Amino acid sequence: MNVPDDLRYTAEHEWVKTLDPATRVRIGITDFAQDALGDVVFVDLPDVGSSVAAGEAVGELESTKSVSEMYAPVGGTVAVVNESLADQPGLINEDPYGDGWLLELDVDAGTDLGELLDAAAYRDLSEG
Repeated sequence: MNVPDDLRYTAEHEWVKTLDPATRVRIGITDFAQDALGDVVFVDLPDVGSSVAAGEAVGELESTKSVSEMYAPVGGTVAVVNESLADQPGLINEDPYGDGWLLELDVDAGTDLGELLDAAAYRDLSEG
C-alpha cells in the first residue's frame, strides 16, 4: 500500500497536502480507500465557494461496490474541484495521490494540520 510520507491523513482515509500558499490544501482519498471502494464510476463534489466544517460530508464517491461519503479533514472554503473527475472518475483508482485528487480548500484561520495523522500513524491504522 502506498502511503507518501509528505502528506497528512485522517482515520476516514483522506489525505491532505499543503500547497502554496500554506493556507490552501489539496485533498483526496488514500490508496487504501480507493482499493477498498473498487472501481470509482461517479464523483459528486461540493460547489466552489461553499464553506465546509472539519468532519462534514463534502461529497460522494460511487463505485461498482457502493456509495461512500467523503469528509472534509479540515474546515475551510472550497477553492477548486478536480473537474477531470466528471469525465474520468477512474483517475481516483489510477492515481489517488496525483491526478485523482478531489478538491482544494482555503483552510480556516487557526487550522492545525499537525492534528491529522502522519504517514507512520496512518500506516499503523490502515495495516493494523
